[in-house]
Amino acid sequence: MAHSKYDCNLGCPVEATLEIIGGKWKGVILYHLLSDTMRFNQLRRLMPEVTQRMLTRQLRELEADNIISRKVYAEVPPKSEYSMTEYGKTLAPVIYALKEWGLQHLENTKEQA
Repeated sequence: MAHSKYDCNLGCPVEATLEIIGGKWKGVILYHLLSDTMRFNQLRRLMPEVTQRMLTRQLRELEADNIISRKVYAEVPPKSEYSMTEYGKTLAPVIYALKEWGLQHLENTKEQA
């Protein structure tokens, strides 16, 4: 699902980024794939709350946007591996910044409780 061109205003670059990596699971998927190539079930185990259907959908969208790649092995049972593309790896600073902000936010929330 390649995204359409934007009629840009001041928030357009942020909107474009969030359209690609936004949502509940894409950031988590990318965080895990930054460290290693993984199979579908490895990702499922790391994210037990995500449904198989939703994980499949999110992976397909990230693949369509050239953020991740999927390598299919012709064997029985079929085996697929997911990894970051070179283009996708350019998101590493963004994903790590989100992680750091999240850690600070959780600490802040804990202090206010």
